[in-house]
Amino acid sequence: MAGDRAPAEILKAEKAGRTYRSGKEEVAALTGTELSFHGGELTVLRGRSGSGKTTLLNLAGLLDRPTEGRIIFLGKDTRRLSDRKLALMRRGNLGYVLQDSGVVERMTALANAALPGFYAGLSPGRSRKLARAALEAVELGAKLHRPVGQLSGGERMRVGLARTLVLSPRLVICDEPTASLDAETANLVITRLREAAVGGSCILCASHDPIVIERADRLITLTGGKITGDERARDGGAP
Repeated sequence: MAGDRAPAEILKAEKAGRTYRSGKEEVAALTGTELSFHGGELTVLRGRSGSGKTTLLNLAGLLDRPTEGRIIFLGKDTRRLSDRKLALMRRGNLGYVLQDSGVVERMTALANAALPGFYAGLSPGRSRKLARAALEAVELGAKLHRPVGQLSGGERMRVGLARTLVLSPRLVICDEPTASLDAETANLVITRLREAAVGGSCILCASHDPIVIERADRLITLTGGKITGDERARDGGAP
C-alpha cells in the first residue's frame, strides 16, 4: 500500500441490497451487504454465476442504485445525488475494465487513451503525454498511432486498460478482466492493476482466474446474493 498512513476508505456498503422485478416476482440479487473498501488494495469477488458479483460491481461502480441500504463513496451518501451528479462523480473518480475493452476502434490507441484527459479538461498536450505513458506501461508504445480496429483482441484489451488507468482513478471496477486472454496478456493486465493498487487506487474485481486470485490482497465470496466469505490473502497480494 502507498505510504505509511492508513489507507483511505473509498467505498462503503451499508446493508445494501438490490431487488429486481421479473414478471410478477421480485428477485433479490443482493441482500444486506456490509463491506468497506480502501485505497491501496486489490479485492477479488468470487462466486458462481448468479451469486451477486455483477450486481455488487454495478452498485460499487455507481452504475445502479440499491433498493435497500446505501452506498457511500468518498464519504458521500450516493442516495442523495442526482443522476447528473453521479455521472460527474464517476467521470472524475472511477474507472472500468470491461471484457470487451470498450475502445473506439476507428480511433488510434493514443487517441483512445487520451479521452479521459480530454473529458477531464486537461490540455491536449497533457492528455497525450499521460496517454503515451499509460500505453507504454502496457507494452504498446510501438503502436500508439495504430487504429485500434487493426489491433488484436489482447492489444485492444490493453488499450482499454491504459485508458482506464491513465488518470489514476480512486476506484477501478473490473468484471472478469482476463477472460479470453492468453496467459502472458492476463499476467500483464493483473500486474498493471496491482501497480495501480500500490499507487493508492482501490481495485474491485470479479474473477475466477487463478492468475487474478493469486495476486489479490483480499478475497470476498458471494453465495446467493450474500457475503459468505471475506478473507485476506495469505501473502497480502504479490507485487
